[in-house]
Amino acid sequence: MGTRDQLIDSTRELLWERGYVGTSPKAIQQRAGAGQGSMYHHFAGKKELALAAVRRSADVLLAAADEQLHGPGTAVDRITAYLRREREVLKGCPIGRLTQDPDIVADPLLRAPVDETLTGLRARLAEVLDEGRAAGELPGTTDAAALAATIVAVLQGGYVLARAANAPEPFDQAVSGVLSLLAAL
Repeated sequence: MGTRDQLIDSTRELLWERGYVGTSPKAIQQRAGAGQGSMYHHFAGKKELALAAVRRSADVLLAAADEQLHGPGTAVDRITAYLRREREVLKGCPIGRLTQDPDIVADPLLRAPVDETLTGLRARLAEVLDEGRAAGELPGTTDAAALAATIVAVLQGGYVLARAANAPEPFDQAVSGVLSLLAAL
C-alpha cells in the first residue's frame, strides 16, 4: 500500500473513531506513518483528504452491501444476508456516524458522498425488493422505495441503540424486528 492509500485509510479510521474535528493532520500522519510533506504532496489539506476517505468508506460499504444483495437466494434471503453480515456494531456505521458530525453535515462537499452512499444503499435495497415483488415473494402493493428506506433507518437506528447500550443486542433486536416485518409481508 502506498503512502496516499495509507493516508486515506488512516483518515477513514480516524473519522470513524473521532469525527472530523477530532481528526487532526498530525493524528493522520502518525497513524499512516507518513510525514507532513507526504500528506501535503498528495492532498491540498485535511478537507481534501477527508473527502477521499469518505469516498473510500462509501465504496467499501456499497461493495459489502452488493456482495450480499447480488448473491444467491430469494430477495428476502439476500436482504437477510446483508442485515445479518458481521459488523463492528459498537463502532457504528462508518458512513452513518458521519451524519452526526456537524462539520461534515455543514459542508456540502463532505456531506455529498455521505448522502449519495445512503441514497445508493436505499436504491440497491429497493431493486432487490422490486425483484422480490416481481417473483411473488412480496405483495404487489409493496412500496419498495419506502421499505428500503425503512430497512436503512432501522439499520442505522440499531447502531445508535447498540452504541448507547454498549452492547450489540439492541442492534440484533432491530435487525430481527425488521426481518420479522419483512417476513410478515
